[in-house]
Amino acid sequence: MPCHLLIPAAGSGRRMGADRNKLLLPLLGKPILQWTLEAAIASEAIAWIGVMGQPHDYPEFQKIFNEVSQIKPIRLIQGGATRQASVFNGLKALPTDCDRVLIHDGARCLATPKLFDRCDVSLQTMQGFIAAVPVKDTIKVVNGLTIVDTPNRDHLWAAQTPQGFQANLLKDAHFKAVEHGWEVTDDAALFEKVGLAVQIVMGEETNLKITTQQDLAIAEFILKQRSA
Repeated sequence: MPCHLLIPAAGSGRRMGADRNKLLLPLLGKPILQWTLEAAIASEAIAWIGVMGQPHDYPEFQKIFNEVSQIKPIRLIQGGATRQASVFNGLKALPTDCDRVLIHDGARCLATPKLFDRCDVSLQTMQGFIAAVPVKDTIKVVNGLTIVDTPNRDHLWAAQTPQGFQANLLKDAHFKAVEHGWEVTDDAALFEKVGLAVQIVMGEETNLKITTQQDLAIAEFILKQRSA
């Protein structure tokens, strides 16, 4: 059974000081979202892609879709007011034969096709997972400006995307979230909230999320290194 991918892309560029959706900002001559889509299309595992966005971005998104390969269907889906609402809309728009779904932030444009493939293989034996990498820095818990704890980093991982789930289980979790008014920051937290196990799949050190202008500069450097 093919794997389906949902890409939340309904945000804005406010934190970057941009006047538009940050996924439309240029990175080495292409919009950020285009890099993300090209990696997903190159993945052998992914057969269908849904992009959740706001209607005012649809014309620009459609231009990007026209630039990338048309060998896999890409569907525009109405985004919500929050990431959680956007993913829920995406889940409801999945084809009826979907049994495994990957959720990947559009701003993580450096994820490789091999990462998507590895995630799909893992999802065939897991109920849910997140891509993540071990934390290398020492982490401090701070109250105000005072350190109150130093957790053991041997047990700390930095969460990335893709996150992957059995589609029916994630849909049920989202329906419960609406029923009970739960708000979470990612789908893994929602899975945990309903008592389902979430495991780890090794991510990629270069799989950073574009949040600041500095991130754009780092992403440009990484992409140039890859092409070299």
